[in-house]
Amino acid sequence: QVQLEESGGGPVQPGGPLKLSCAVSGFPYSFYCMGWFRQPPGKEREPVAIIDNDGRSNYADSVKGRFTISQDTAKEAVHLRIGMLQPEDTAMYYCAARAAYCATMYKPPPTIFSYWGQGTQVAVSS
Repeated sequence: QVQLEESGGGPVQPGGPLKLSCAVSGFPYSFYCMGWFRQPPGKEREPVAIIDNDGRSNYADSVKGRFTISQDTAKEAVHLRIGMLQPEDTAMYYCAARAAYCATMYKPPPTIFSYWGQGTQVAVSS
């Protein structure tokens, strides 16, 4: 059974860094894409960063230069580092996975990801 579990969210001050992590278990596929999505209050879920297991990654235009997605060496976790947090980064952040590459896609829709975590809330406020 595939399970994704996010961690690292919470209340944070503007300007600070934050690292979100997604622990992955039971994922049997050799070729896959992992993604981080976020859903601000009252808005739709949007992709912010994606990475294929061959290391290729892609980012939403709004977060380029501030967000970094990475995999650990054992590829059992995916991380999202956020620099210079802004109030507009406030959202529920979700980890997602699919059994195919997707890093070349522009704004991959949530519907192409088969597996999701429960999310971790990030609240940026002074």
